[in-house]
Amino acid sequence: MRPTFHLAPADDWATDDGDEPYRAPSLDVEGFIHCTDGAAAMVDTANRFYAADPRPFVVLTLDLDALSVPWRYDDPEQRFPHIYGVLDRAAVLAVTRIARTADGTFLRFDR
Repeated sequence: MRPTFHLAPADDWATDDGDEPYRAPSLDVEGFIHCTDGAAAMVDTANRFYAADPRPFVVLTLDLDALSVPWRYDDPEQRFPHIYGVLDRAAVLAVTRIARTADGTFLRFDR
């Protein structure tokens, strides 16, 4: 098993068809789905890019080995895997709501 995390708006995840693979918006825009290795790094990433976004978010815990599409690290530190296709539901190990403070700061989450 090769775990990683993906941050998704809660409404996007909830309204997505549960019988189909999940298609994050970045797949259409950038050609891949962003992920982050490590729970602390996931919180840092959320705060860096989404603190101003008032929507509720969930963290998807994924098993990269369970994907049917390619993935790879495109960063030299190998901390941010990119998934080049849709997320197979079987690769989603957990869905965790991530709490925030009143100013939008994301807090640690239980994984």
